[in-house]
Amino acid sequence: MICLLGNLPVLQIGNHQVVGYDTAGIDEALVRAAAMSDRQDFPFIDDIRAGILHYLEHRCSLRLLPIEDLYARMRSMLIRLGCDAIAQNLKILSPPVTISLVRAAHKARNGCELFFFSQLSEEIEQLQGNGVESIRFCDIAESAKILRGCKSKTKACSQLMSEIVDFLEQYRVGSTTLERQITLIPIL
Repeated sequence: MICLLGNLPVLQIGNHQVVGYDTAGIDEALVRAAAMSDRQDFPFIDDIRAGILHYLEHRCSLRLLPIEDLYARMRSMLIRLGCDAIAQNLKILSPPVTISLVRAAHKARNGCELFFFSQLSEEIEQLQGNGVESIRFCDIAESAKILRGCKSKTKACSQLMSEIVDFLEQYRVGSTTLERQITLIPIL
C-alpha cells in the first residue's frame, strides 16, 4: 500500500516516481515563464498554484500522474486566463528526485565501472530532459561494493566511492547551463 501525502498523486518523471513533493516547483516554473514573457507583474501565481493543488488533491483520478500531463493542465489554465505567452514559455520543472545507485551497479556487475558510469550519465540526461534540476544519489557505498564484488567495505570500495562522487561533481559542473542548473547530491 502506498501512503500519499496530502492525497497527491505520485508524479511520474521519466522512469522514476516521486511521492511527497511540494508545490514550490510549480511556483518557480510560473515565475520563470512570466519572466521569459516579460511579465514580472504576473499576479496569478498563487491562484494557479492553488488551482493545481486543488486539482491534484480532489479532482485528479490518477494515482500516477506523468509530469508532462500536469504541465499540460497548467498550460491549459494559463490559456483560459488569457496568458498565452506565459503558457508558451512554461517549461517543466520537476521536484527533486532521489536515485539509488544499486540498480545501476547490479546492471553493470562486478568490474564494469565504465558501463556503470555510462548508465549513470544516461539516467541524469534523461531526468534533465524531464525538467529535473535536483537529483540526490544514495547507496553509493553499496553500489561500490557491488561493482567491486566485495561483501564489506574495502580500500578499493572507498576509492570507487570517491570516483563516483567526483564523477557526479564533474558532471554537475559540465552540465550547468544558464537556463537550467542541475544539482547532483551524493548521499554517503
